[in-house]
Amino acid sequence: MAELPKVMHVEDDMDIREIALIALETVGGLDVVQCESGAQALEMAPVEKPDLFLLDVMMPGMSGDETLLALRQMPEFADTPAIFMTAKAQQSEVDRLLEMGALDVITKPFDPMTLAEEILAIWRRGAGA
Repeated sequence: MAELPKVMHVEDDMDIREIALIALETVGGLDVVQCESGAQALEMAPVEKPDLFLLDVMMPGMSGDETLLALRQMPEFADTPAIFMTAKAQQSEVDRLLEMGALDVITKPFDPMTLAEEILAIWRRGAGA
């Protein structure tokens, strides 16, 4: 089994960040670094060196997809797996995000008790194992 990844969670909503942190660290045992914006993720990623990006799609300033495109410009993150989280679950939106290279798209609201399990299953399927 692949080692548990270090996840960089990028989400502008503080309440969602708190719930996700509990879901991923406490329930799921993952190593999580959180950012409240795409700009902060671009600053922190080279320092934190995450194995997986978990990106909110709709954020002010820099969207999740814009954030991923900017991270992909950094050679060390050109192939780092990414999962998007969105409340906009239309199939066209999901297809667009998958075409960008996302491993998968998780719909909000998510289940805090199964979020870590879901992310690990996606990561193992797409990149880790």
